[in-house]
Amino acid sequence: MRILLLAAAFVAPPAIAQPAPPKLVVAISVDQLSSDLFEAYRPFFTGGFARLAREGTLFANGYQSHAATETCPGHSTLLTGRHPAATGIIANAWIDQGAARADKNIYCSEDERQPNTSFANYKVSPEHLRVSTLGDRLKLVSPASRNVAVAGKDRAAVMMSGRAADGRWYWDGKSWTTDLAGRASPRSIQALNTVFAQSLAAQQPGLTAPPICLAKARNYAVSPSLRVGAGGLARAPGDTRFVRAHPQFDAAVLAASAALAGELGLGRGQATDVLSVGLSATDYVGHSFGSGGQEMCLQMLALDRDLGDFLARLDASGVNYAVVLSADHGGMDIPERLREQGVATAARADPALAAAELGKLLAPQFGRTASVLKGEGISGDVWLDRALPAADRARVLAAAVARYKAHPQVHDVYTAQQLAATPLPKGQPDKWTIIQRVRASFDPARSGDFYVVLREFVSPIAKPSPGYVATHGSPWDYDRRVPILFWRKGQQAAVRTEAVDTVDILPTLGAMISLRIPPNTVDGRCLEGAAGTRCR
Repeated sequence: MRILLLAAAFVAPPAIAQPAPPKLVVAISVDQLSSDLFEAYRPFFTGGFARLAREGTLFANGYQSHAATETCPGHSTLLTGRHPAATGIIANAWIDQGAARADKNIYCSEDERQPNTSFANYKVSPEHLRVSTLGDRLKLVSPASRNVAVAGKDRAAVMMSGRAADGRWYWDGKSWTTDLAGRASPRSIQALNTVFAQSLAAQQPGLTAPPICLAKARNYAVSPSLRVGAGGLARAPGDTRFVRAHPQFDAAVLAASAALAGELGLGRGQATDVLSVGLSATDYVGHSFGSGGQEMCLQMLALDRDLGDFLARLDASGVNYAVVLSADHGGMDIPERLREQGVATAARADPALAAAELGKLLAPQFGRTASVLKGEGISGDVWLDRALPAADRARVLAAAVARYKAHPQVHDVYTAQQLAATPLPKGQPDKWTIIQRVRASFDPARSGDFYVVLREFVSPIAKPSPGYVATHGSPWDYDRRVPILFWRKGQQAAVRTEAVDTVDILPTLGAMISLRIPPNTVDGRCLEGAAGTRCR
């Protein structure tokens, strides 16, 4: 699906370039775009990635500095200037044993207080985000400013736009929709749904691989019945699951974003507007096939091309715009490929490390048959069962921590008490200790009773399945390091290697658009010289 399908119909005629500050900020998040992945393909980019790196300011050593390197926490930092410890978004999901509903699993961008909802059938909401986004701040000082988001995932759109969104749209598994009630669907979104439905109904043959991708094509058996690494991203008609792990998914988001910019006149009003663009296909490809094979190669080259088309449409509009591009997290490749590449310690986690499983092993010590622990999987936050008598809680905690620490695949375990006593980290994120990284994701009201960190290159996916063979979510740098690029027309290009943080994006954009960001309201700092930005 080429970007011109939708964009050409709605982009307004060219206008005279407007003076600084830019009238439109385009914030792009590429889900699971690690610095390692970006640098591996950078020599082969010729489209949008190449242009932003060639003409903008590239911070090659950017960090999602916290430990909870997942989609929701990562997106919550991009336009708020705050770490997850402040945003309240500690993970994609957590457990609230005090929740009023029977289902105690909570999704990061839902409002669980809504009637007849569950973790599997939730109502999208920014309720859990505790801080303001760039769009929220702009609308406070300039109510005429528009704050619009389009993304492949609802949590990306919600966390980048915040509470004061004028419009946000995302794929819900069936169509491109919104959680903002009572608003007519723009023509751009209607067209997107029509074109995407037609494309989805048709069979998608495998993409033709150029030589660079063919060189990466090799099958790896990740289970007795599942091989990945040499696929062409073919898709059967009506496959609503794997349509997300295909370049056309991002192409649709970019097309709709360009079309909406024209239809809504973004960047043409008196106030600066914000357009947040969440590109999710890289994440789905990474989860489904890993990051080192032919599948990811095809995705990277296609996204580069479509991003170039998107920027060309913005150029044609004549709007004075600026771009920031980064990612919510990186990702670890499949252990099977990593071992072949010389990472001898790469492995899949012992399934017995799952909180529910380990909790069952401990239960008999405390006169119980049910698990004494609750968790969302292997590693990360773990909660003690709230039904435990108060007299048993300390003993269960001590036993669980000891059992985890004794396991050869566990790096360390930190209790909530230890994390609460650890000062919030500051300064260069590449120098932070592991406990500091976990602290940056810790919220006493939502986090677990303790936090489990697996050793480096141990994947928490114990048993791969279709669509889920590789993942992220660790405090290790392959999950933390992400590129950060700023671009403005006519500004001097630069590649900078100092360690910077995604929480630095908001104060930098604030300086760029002359929006005052009080230093005590953010964790980040303005990056002097980013796309010509002067910090005050």
